[in-house]
Amino acid sequence: MSNSSSRSERSVLLIVLFAGTLFASALLMFVLQPLFGKLLLPLLGGSPAVWNTCMVFYQMLLFVGYLYAHFLSTRFIAIRQIQVHGLLVLISLISLPIALPEVMNPPTDSNPTLWLVGVLFVSIGLPFFLISTTSPLIQKWFSQVGHHTSSDPYYLYAASNTGSLLSLLSYPFLIEPNMGLAMQQSVWSVAYVGLLLLIGGCAWFFLRYYQADEISVNETIPDSETEDQVLAPSLITKAHWMALAFVPSSLLLGLTNFVSTDIAAVPLLWIIPLALYLLSFVLVFSRWSTVIHRWSLKLQAIVLLPFIAYSFINPAILPYWLDLALHLSAFFFAVMVCHGELAKNRPHTAYLTLFYLIMSFAGMLGGMFNSFVAPFIFEGIYEYPLMIVAALLLRPAVKNIKFNQQWQAWAMQAIFPLSIFIVGWVIYASVESLGPYMDNIGTALILFSGLTYAFRKQAVSLALLTGTIIFFIVGLRATMSNTIFQERTFFGVLSVRESILMDEKGRPEKYKEIFHGNTKHGAQRLSAGNEKEPLTYYSRPAPMGQLFNAYDNVNKSWHVGVVGLGAGALACYAKPQQAWTFYEIDPLIVEVAKNTQYFSYLSRCTPKAKMTVGDARLSLIAEQDNEFDLLVIDAFSSDAVPTHLLTQEAIQLYMQKLSPKGLLIFHITNRHLALKKVLSDHAKQLGYAALIQEFKPKQDLPLVVATDWFVFAHNEKNLEPLYQKGLGQWQKPALYFNMKSWTDDFTNIVGIWK
Repeated sequence: MSNSSSRSERSVLLIVLFAGTLFASALLMFVLQPLFGKLLLPLLGGSPAVWNTCMVFYQMLLFVGYLYAHFLSTRFIAIRQIQVHGLLVLISLISLPIALPEVMNPPTDSNPTLWLVGVLFVSIGLPFFLISTTSPLIQKWFSQVGHHTSSDPYYLYAASNTGSLLSLLSYPFLIEPNMGLAMQQSVWSVAYVGLLLLIGGCAWFFLRYYQADEISVNETIPDSETEDQVLAPSLITKAHWMALAFVPSSLLLGLTNFVSTDIAAVPLLWIIPLALYLLSFVLVFSRWSTVIHRWSLKLQAIVLLPFIAYSFINPAILPYWLDLALHLSAFFFAVMVCHGELAKNRPHTAYLTLFYLIMSFAGMLGGMFNSFVAPFIFEGIYEYPLMIVAALLLRPAVKNIKFNQQWQAWAMQAIFPLSIFIVGWVIYASVESLGPYMDNIGTALILFSGLTYAFRKQAVSLALLTGTIIFFIVGLRATMSNTIFQERTFFGVLSVRESILMDEKGRPEKYKEIFHGNTKHGAQRLSAGNEKEPLTYYSRPAPMGQLFNAYDNVNKSWHVGVVGLGAGALACYAKPQQAWTFYEIDPLIVEVAKNTQYFSYLSRCTPKAKMTVGDARLSLIAEQDNEFDLLVIDAFSSDAVPTHLLTQEAIQLYMQKLSPKGLLIFHITNRHLALKKVLSDHAKQLGYAALIQEFKPKQDLPLVVATDWFVFAHNEKNLEPLYQKGLGQWQKPALYFNMKSWTDDFTNIVGIWK
């Protein structure tokens, strides 16, 4: 060994430099993701699918980056690697500073997924690709610099994931509240140049201390060779790596979609599953990985019992935060077991880049399955429970069983769960009405969920029994919810349900509801005389009913614009001389609202109303100034309001489109966010007159619910009718002195959390 190589053996500087470069690259990668997602959200109505599509794009580029790193490090000598990578570094600089292309028009009549991927590629493809190459390439270089830890550089992967985790958590709590988007873009671009300098430092040490691998990745090593030499990973081993990486990736997006749809549409909720996903890599590649993996296997089986019994069978008895905690716990231990198996089976450093390449490829496939395949084959978020079962199948099997005996062992493990499935299916198919038996069925399923723990050492039995329970739960839920329509689009899961209420005389009456995710977006009674009655948030006793009543004498020829269609209940406030325009981003909602098999508000009340499909803010720009007398902003994605519809620039646009006596009214009912703080600040900063009403029904009326509305006007005089007929319910909004105004450049969700 040369003197220079000797000096590198225990150099702390090498560890600091290489680990620091990996840390910095991960930091920049996971700041870029939410930063650019925030730039894109306004173009697509704030849909959660924007984030999932961005995730798939990042996974695709990550795979291409790992493929490049694998090819470069195994096919070129050291000096050529530096030359090729140096050229890529220089080329990537043309993308700075990062920004959206100036000319962009998302499609309004088709799924925008491919359009979104194209925009991401043009905008940040080069710098993100270069960052994605850093983790495997820098680790490979480190394995060849003669350091005393070079033989097992996988611990550097923990530094990379620590950087990812830190940046992910710091964005909503540190970066977003203190920096506007323009500053974030500038700071990121400068930091990217700093990362390139760190990569240059790693390249210099790599050339100085370079030592070739002791074996070539193309060699086949006989069994008789010394222990220092290793066999190339077999096809079965590679397939195992793929499965262990595919399932957690799919599970990550599936859980994010599921909790946003079925538990709580909480903004920034995607951070928690992704943070747990990254934390699992930090833990399984640490020096305590063996102990951690052993405990993960034990805890996964323990958490599975309450997870199935409560979160799937009987979630209604849990507060949403406890239900969310169970889902997150089950997810965390599932990915810990899968990633723990990956870390335990990691190869010799000669195959380091191949290992990461397969991991990234499987991760990309998992993301693509959720984003491109599942929405077309599933009408609900069914990929999530499917991957829960798949994760259980990947628990380590009993050792010391010959290959030809494994099939016999698996067959024996499958007999009991399959028997339960067959018996359950016969009962399910033969009983016409399951209603009278629901308590017994629920008790039986809970008992079976308790039985799963007994099979914790039998991966096949545990997985199939869990799958059987979940399968029947999903089927029973669909039966009991009386869902008559459900479809999944880029913008979420839309469903129509038929339910029963007791009318004013105590008689049962059917009505229909429209849901986006788990949030109700309107309802319609079906009995004669009630079909044209606005309900839920739009009822006559509530703020919207008060507003139309207060302006009854002056609104006969109003032009009314409504952002957000729902079931179309607001249409039944229309008068014959009025012109109504609805703005809706999801074509499926327009289709359902117009279909009289589901709802008849539009056909009965405003059959000639104009429908404009696309993002409302972009659509309103094309309208003439002073066009509307009333503009209603009622846009929700499940329970979350797209933030770009709430900025100062958005308010100014809306007011510009109003007539001098026009009114702008916002629906701000929300379980998690105090949106009134944002709008109150806008009224103060922009000098508009404003009123707010947080309505609570004084008596129990069918389908009349509590709801909050906020109204703007150019001056106080335009709001006088509400003062006169509002019976003291309309009030001036409070002043919030600690609010930083929301603009297109700055929004802060954490600052308005309830």
